[in-house]
Amino acid sequence: MKKKKIVVLESNAELKEKMIHSFELGGYEVCASDDGAEGVALIGREAPDLIVSELFLKNVDGIGVLEEAKSAGVPCVMIVAAADDALIGRVMAKGAKYCLVKPFDVETAVRRMDELFREEGAPQTESYREAGHARRGATLEERISNIFISIGIPPHIKGYSYLREGIRMAVEQPDVINNVTKVLYPKIGEKYGTTASKVERAIRHAIEVAWNRGRIDVINAIFGARVYIGSEKPTNSEFIALVADKLILETMV
Repeated sequence: MKKKKIVVLESNAELKEKMIHSFELGGYEVCASDDGAEGVALIGREAPDLIVSELFLKNVDGIGVLEEAKSAGVPCVMIVAAADDALIGRVMAKGAKYCLVKPFDVETAVRRMDELFREEGAPQTESYREAGHARRGATLEERISNIFISIGIPPHIKGYSYLREGIRMAVEQPDVINNVTKVLYPKIGEKYGTTASKVERAIRHAIEVAWNRGRIDVINAIFGARVYIGSEKPTNSEFIALVADKLILETMV
């Protein structure tokens, strides 16, 4: 099997070497530089499957690299120096698939890249090279998972699968959002062999995890409006309806 290729752009030499080493141990082919202009050249020359870039680079900054990656249809993960919601929101709004906030554990970063490749259905495929891939080239489950990755709902918690199933049901049967307690929760519970009350609690926990990470600007950027502020968070049915409506509208564009 051909190795997936990652371009790493990082000005800190020690961190760059750690990422190169860890990604190579993880089974990836790696090209690296501390120069944004060279990074742009690598995108065209190496046809990578993923870019991992910090914001502050020589010659061309990370936003310029992100824009070039987006134009080339290559997914990009951005490295930011602080957990600044506004900055992360702007980066995500410009098309980044994920943000790594310094300082971060490099081995954990490798696992996140593995998750991105799994969730995105292998970014090296042609669906990533097509315009509007989020609406047309990815399955509904992949599109939901993309949103979860962006706002910080981790895939290892139970609520992740329950919430994804609830959103899928709401997209395919919009009226189900009016019968969350009597229809949606019981059907999810039946599918996963659990009770409706446990489904409700797990979904609520998944939403709370995202909000507790303080990534409100990222969430608002995804939905294209300032939907939530501060500690305000939606109910289960509100969140399911919000994501379902976004996905339904995308298919109409």
